[in-house]
Order: sequence, then structure tokens, then C-alpha cells
Amino acid sequence: MIRLSDEQIRTGLAELPGWSVVNSKLHKDFIFDDFVEAFGFMCKAAIYIEKMNHHPEWFNVYNKISVDLTTHDAGGITQNDITLAKTLNSLKK
Repeated sequence: MIRLSDEQIRTGLAELPGWSVVNSKLHKDFIFDDFVEAFGFMCKAAIYIEKMNHHPEWFNVYNKISVDLTTHDAGGITQNDITLAKTLNSLKK
């Protein structure tokens, strides 16, 4: 994977509601009604994540999931991160 340029990242962010760049990673906080809904989202997402073989840094407390995406092998944000962010957004709907 090739790391995206700042311009490519800005273009990708335009299609990713709620996402931003924090500490050189794509970042979003997902909020749910309760823990069960948040955990269900993580379980659904895990299926797609494993198929992509592109695992996020994520953290869950009660109804909030914080997600950070970066491609360590590329040293930054790649198209895989943009694709996974789009997938996660679509699962939240």
C-alpha cells in the first residue's frame, strides 16, 4: 500500500462524514444508544475488517467506540483506511 498525500486524504475526508485526521490517523467516535448496540456494531464490523485484513485501532467504553485508522506498513493513511472508514460509516446507518 502507498501512503496517501495530504490532498488525497482531504479528498477522501470529503466523502467521510464525521471523520478527521488526528495524530496522523483517520479518527472517528461512534456513539450508540447503549453497550449492546456498540458491541453489536463491533461484531458486524469485525467480519468486514477480517476480510480486508486491515485491523483498526479501536477502543470501546459503554456506548462509545473510538476508531483510529492508519496503515503501519505504509507509514500513514492509505486507500485501505479510506475504504474501511466508508465501510464502518455504512454499518452505522
